[in-house]
This record gives sequence, C-alpha cells and structure tokens, in this order.
Amino acid sequence: MQKIDLSGLWQVYLDAEKQPGLPAAYPDAMTLPGTTSAAGLGPENPARETYFLTDAHKFEGYAWFTRTFEAGDWQDMAVLLRLERTRKTTVWLDGKEVGSHCSLCAPHLYFLPGLAAGVHTLVIRVDNTDYPTRGGHLTSQDTQSNWNGITGEISLTVGKCIVTGIQVFPDIPGGRIRLRACVTGEHSGFASVGLPGQMEQLIPIHGQALEGTLPLTGSEALWDEFEPNLHTLTIDVEGDVYETTFGLRKFETKGRSLLCNGREVFLRGKHDGLIFPRTGYAPTDVDSWRRVLQTAKDYGVNHYRFHTCCPPDAAFTAADELGIVMSPELPFWGTIREEGEEGYDAAENTFLFGEGLRMLGEFGHHPSFVFMSMGNELWGSKKELNRMLAAYRRFDPDKLYISGANNFQWVPEVLQEEDVFVGVRLSGDRLIRGSYAMCDAPQGIVQVTEPESVSDYDRMIAPEVMSGASGKTGKIQIQYGTGVKEVDAQSAQAFIPQVPVISHEVGQYEFYPDFNEIDRYTGPLKARSFEVFRERLQAAGLWEDHERFFRAAGQLAIDCYRREIETFLRTSELSGFQLLDLQDFTGQGTALVGVLNAFMESKGLITPAQWRQFCASTVVLGCFERFVLAEGDELTFSVQVSECDPRRRHSAVCCELLDGESLLAVATVPVQETGRRLSRKTEVCFGQVWTHSDRPVRLTVRLTLEDGTHNTYPLWIFPQKNVQITKDGIVSGEKRIRFVRSVAEAKACGMPAIVIPDCKGKLPAAYASDFWCYPMFRSISQSMGKPLPVGTLGLCVDAQHPWLEGFVKEDCTTPAWYRILQTAHCENTPCAAPVVQMIDNTERCQRLCILWEEEGVPHLTARLWEDAEDVTVRAFAASLAEAMA
Repeated sequence: MQKIDLSGLWQVYLDAEKQPGLPAAYPDAMTLPGTTSAAGLGPENPARETYFLTDAHKFEGYAWFTRTFEAGDWQDMAVLLRLERTRKTTVWLDGKEVGSHCSLCAPHLYFLPGLAAGVHTLVIRVDNTDYPTRGGHLTSQDTQSNWNGITGEISLTVGKCIVTGIQVFPDIPGGRIRLRACVTGEHSGFASVGLPGQMEQLIPIHGQALEGTLPLTGSEALWDEFEPNLHTLTIDVEGDVYETTFGLRKFETKGRSLLCNGREVFLRGKHDGLIFPRTGYAPTDVDSWRRVLQTAKDYGVNHYRFHTCCPPDAAFTAADELGIVMSPELPFWGTIREEGEEGYDAAENTFLFGEGLRMLGEFGHHPSFVFMSMGNELWGSKKELNRMLAAYRRFDPDKLYISGANNFQWVPEVLQEEDVFVGVRLSGDRLIRGSYAMCDAPQGIVQVTEPESVSDYDRMIAPEVMSGASGKTGKIQIQYGTGVKEVDAQSAQAFIPQVPVISHEVGQYEFYPDFNEIDRYTGPLKARSFEVFRERLQAAGLWEDHERFFRAAGQLAIDCYRREIETFLRTSELSGFQLLDLQDFTGQGTALVGVLNAFMESKGLITPAQWRQFCASTVVLGCFERFVLAEGDELTFSVQVSECDPRRRHSAVCCELLDGESLLAVATVPVQETGRRLSRKTEVCFGQVWTHSDRPVRLTVRLTLEDGTHNTYPLWIFPQKNVQITKDGIVSGEKRIRFVRSVAEAKACGMPAIVIPDCKGKLPAAYASDFWCYPMFRSISQSMGKPLPVGTLGLCVDAQHPWLEGFVKEDCTTPAWYRILQTAHCENTPCAAPVVQMIDNTERCQRLCILWEEEGVPHLTARLWEDAEDVTVRAFAASLAEAMA
C-alpha cells in the first residue's frame, strides 16, 4: 500500500459566475490545504461588518484547483482520492469527470479508475454556494465564514485493497467488540484482525462488507473522563495493514441519570461553532485540537456540544486522549418536514439523513463520540425525527441520540427514540437555566433574584405535584434562529422527563471588548467590528474608560457564570449543562460572552484554577441565603460536595471564616455521601458576625476538602446605621440632606441637597450583565413587539471617591449594590467622571450615570426611600450624608 501526499502548490482559477466546463487557464496559485481567502485570492472586501468578522477576501462561487501527479503501474490497483474538510466538490482525472460529493462533515472519497504509469492531471472544483442545506455553523458568516478550499488531508491511497469506514462497537457485558468496515479491491475473502497481546482472527469479507466480532480478555482498561484508556485494532487485508484506535466504554441512561461504565456522570459542557479566527477555518491536525481541548479542560470542561456542525477527525482523536465527551450535530437549524407537508424538501431531507450516516460511519469509532444530535432548536415533524433517530440507532447502537437542542422551545417533548433531553425549559415557566433574552421571558434567577447560592432546578425538572396544563395555545411568536417565527403552540400537558436532562446554551453573559485583540486578527478574518466599536466610544467620550469597563464588566459576568454553574451543581435531577460560552462568539451581533477570547486565550480576568473552584469534577459548595449580612446577624450556611471522580472519597470539609488572612472562626463538618454525585447538605454556624468598624467589612468563607480542593465565598458585613430615609431626604445624626428635583431647587433650598431625577421612561439599573449581545436581541424584540433588552454590563465605580468613604470598596458590581440598584435607573448624561455609572453596550454607547455631580450639585437616581430599612441602603445613605452634609 502506498499513500501519496498531494498537499502543496496547486494552480487556481476563481469563477464567481460558475461557468460550465473546465477552465482554459489557471492564472493563480496557492497552497493546499487552505482556503482562497487565507491565500489572499479574490477581491479585497472593504466592508466593516459589526455583526460578525469581516472576511478580507470573501469569495463565493467555483474555485478550480489543478495539479499533476505521477503514477506507477496502478491499472490493477484500487486508488482512493481523499479530500478532508471541504465544500461541494467535483473531480476530473485527465479531463474526464470522476464524480461529485457534497458532505460538509465527512471526507470526500473518490475511487479513481485504474491508472497507467505516467503523469496524470487532477482537477478539483470546490463550490461554496447552493448547499443542499443551509449548513448551520459549518458555513455561517457568524462563525468560521463560508470559506472555499480544502482544509484537511489531500491524498491518494494505492493498494490491492483499501479499507474504509472502520467502526468498532464495544460490548463490555458480552466481553467482545463488534467490527464493521468496507473493503474495496481484490481480496481473498478474509481479513486478519487482532488486538494487542491476542492472537489474530480471520474474519470473512462478504462482497465489500467486513463484519465480525473479537473477544475481549476482560482485563482491558476502560475509557472515561478520568482514565481515557485507548486500544488499537489492526486489520490486515492482503498484506496491507490498517489501524484504528477505540475505547471500551458504555454510556447509558437510568431514569434521569446519565451513566458511564455504570457510574453517574455530570457534563460540564461548552458550545462550539468551529470558531478559529486566526485562519478562518477549523484545524485538521491533532496538535491544534489537543491545545484547544486541553484549554477547555483546564477550565473544568469535560463535554463539547457542536452547534449545527461536526468537527474533523483530529478533534475526536484529541478528545479520545483527553477524555472529552463530544456531541456533534447535523448541520441544520430549522424545521424538519415529512413527505406530504407544505415546504417538504426531499433533497434536503435525503442529504441530512445521509450526512448523519456519514458522520457516524466516519467518526463513530471514537470513544469520545457519545451523543448524536439532529440539530439546533428544531421544529416540525416529530414522526420524521423519530424515523431518523431509529435508523441511526440501527446503524450505530453505541451512541445516545438527541432529537435536537432546545427543540420545540415553549412546548418541549422527549421523543420516543430520544435518549437525552437538551433544553432551556420544561414548560413556559419551568426554567432550567439562569438567564434568558427579554423576548424569551420570563427571565432566569440570575437575572431577577438577589445573589445567593441555595437555589436549584430540582422542582422545575421533577415537581412533586403538577397542577393542570402547561404551555400556550393557539399562535405564539418565538425567537427562531436569529429571527422571529409564528408557530402553533398546541396545548401541552406539562411533562416530567424520564431521561437525563441537560441545560442548553447556558450563561450568555456579556463581557466588554478588549480592544488589544484587534491586532491579533492576522489572518483572513478581521475584527473591523472592534474598530467600529472603538470609534463609537471615542465619539461618545467614553474611550478613556474602556479598560475600566473591560475589567468591571468582566468581573460581573464571571460572577453571573459562577452563580449559574453552581446552581446546576446543586441540582441532583440534572445531568449537565452546555455553556454559551467559555469563549467569545464572533457573530450574531458580536457576542463577547466568554471568559476566554475567540482564540481560546485568557482575558486575564480569572485563572483556570480559580474557575475550577466552581466548575470541575470536584466542587465543594457553600449554600448561602444571602451574601450581605448586618452586624449581629448569625452566620449560618450549608455545605455539600459535588463529586464526579470515582477515585476520590471525602469525609470532611474544613470551613474557615477569614478577614484577609486572619482566621476568625473555623469548623469541620462531615461529608454525608448519598451514593450519587451530590452529597447531603451539612449545616455550619459561625455565630454572630461583627464589623468592629463604622464601615462595611468584606470577609471570606473558605471551604476545603482533605485533598486541598477548595472554594471561597465573599461576604459583606454592614454596620447598623442610625439613619432615616424618606422621600424628603436623609437624616443621619446631625447631618441632613434634602432630595430635590432640579439643580435650581438644590441651590435654593439652603441646605445640602441631592437631585433625584424623574425615572419615568428611563432605563432601569439592572444588576446582571446583558444577555448575549444587545444588537441581536434588540432587533428580535422589536420584530416581536416585546420589551427591549436593558443591554447594560454592570457598574463601574469610583470606589475611592469621598462620597463612598463609608461604603464598599470594590470598583465593580457586587451583592452589596443589589438592593440599591432595585430602586435606581440609569440617567443618560454627558458627565465626565461619574462616581457610580452603569456600563453601556457598544452599540448604544451612552454615559449611564447612577451617582454623579452636575453644576456642582450631587445627582442620584436611586430612590433610597423605597427600601429604607435595608442595611446596604442605610449604609449607602449614611456615607452620602457624612460626605455631603
């Protein structure tokens, strides 16, 4: 057997008009693998896109590639041309058409006719238009762009026989593996198949089908997240030897529990849309994927959900090595229809069904390939989805099958052939994640409740009593992709799923741009969106604050993600979550929702070790009703442990109360194991807490297991202030401040005064960070006639300002501000240096003030009298009175 590498220099002709016939000339040249855009071919694109990255050499049409190669005497040999990761292709050999392929996921395999010795000419036409389906994130300008080219292996394999499509199905209880492959070429009717340390066995080949079983010894190591052991299978056909790796593992479901090799699994997943902005396309080498997946693993991730796409083989290989659980999807985001229904597209349905078989056949032997999903947020025929799922299961019974991510949205359902439910709600108000867009209200607990760490979603997933019907009836408008759709919302009895539940696209908390990233876009995709955002900030007089905004907004977004993730870990009825995202998303309005940038690099806001305190296989959880206490309050909370690693056992948690590095109290409590992932809660009481100061004090609770695994929680202890707050003003001892409506009234009142502007029609002072990104959901809300998103990214505080001398000293949003913000709104005013301001998004770019000075007079949007008894409000009011009166 020979393998000939065809990578290197190819002659190129670009034809945007898609003219018929072979080109007369090839005026350009480029290196393959690669894309025409990365090679700088095609016209310069002057656009400055703000919804996605700008392709500097955007080209759509036919890209013709040609080169010659020298053959030996191959007339009696099988010759296979392999094109990995490309678009629609057609191949010509010596001027004669060989065939066409259109898979977006699997390699294009062409068996070439018998070749005589000598030089031959190969022509490949790649077409990145008129796909048989829209292609999801495989072809989207929101992710890797609609590139043209061939980005993976380009090779010829020559042999008497060629083996393709090797599949391995472990049967651990039966003590064997089942093998299936396709053999092309002349053969004796048998293949010699073996495992290391075992005698090879002859397995018959019927036609082109090689299928049989091999026994296991029972001593083989299993594959899982913690010990991703791999084994090698060899197939010898007529002296040509093929190898493939596989893992021995069994994923299954037991009620709402997800099991791997008989033990409970909890998925800490991330979304992936194949965003690789440096090249504009996904890599096909294992080293690149190993770096990407290891970075995710460093942040506690053990699961990848590929949104409407399937990664190349190298990604599965790296995931096999690292113990990452993969869930690829069909490249589809829309409505599945069955024959006879309006809008039915037989060609598209045939393509999608075939694409799933190609994905399973090409990548199914990888132990990391655990889930197979039909796409993203699908609607349409449940009968057709069930038919496809059943057929896939017959082809590959080793996978767990998902009808799609967040299918049927407001009226979800677990289909008959479905193994796992992935969604965001179980009925209109049974929510299973912490944040939602305004057009998808009601919103989640992270958005609408005071920060705490006691909530979970158990009652949402499996309520003890279901009362009446749930869901909508008639016609409803829903978010559909990045637009709007009106659908029939049939009356749906609220259901309790009896399969594992995974929360879909969780988080989506927005970070502020890091403008230092602009120069990192050295490839074909340019961050001209960031350039536009920079110009907007400069025009609005906000540019000098962008670094402060980046840090402050980042800390709030991280805190929101922490609340989200820990809520999932406290939910015993949940089997996992899929973040959107650990990294920034470069499209759909430019959604900067990651603690990592789009290159999977740290933004410098939190270390991997700090993130793993609350997102890892082992997390010790503190359950606090509130993070703000008044002096004299009793500090009581609970602890429990989320443990997924079967090698680890815990007997106790050491609980410490710290003021900086000073130890104030300590208690050791037992870990009460339940036989499942989540231990029982154990109560801890540290007694009364005191500030010993006239200012708030920040303390830390540190929870540590015997092996050093720990988690920390900040607490703010506030002194009791003798202050009266009414609509008229603040009285603190001998100090008095009057609340007035205007600067003129303040200057005329004869005493210290604060202007409280009218809040009518003003933007509320939201605590949580904006969802996804303002431009996209502003547009969707407008289309649906729903309230617009608030679109803010938290506070930026001049914490050292004299007015805040008696308040907390963080320069970003913390729980100490929550109750104050519930009484406040944002005032759009051109103040140069607000004391407290809300960070606006980069589309609207307003200076949103909460506390500032104008014409020498303090202004405040918080109507403190609305929550006058809260300890944080009283401390804030006392600080203002002390500084101003």
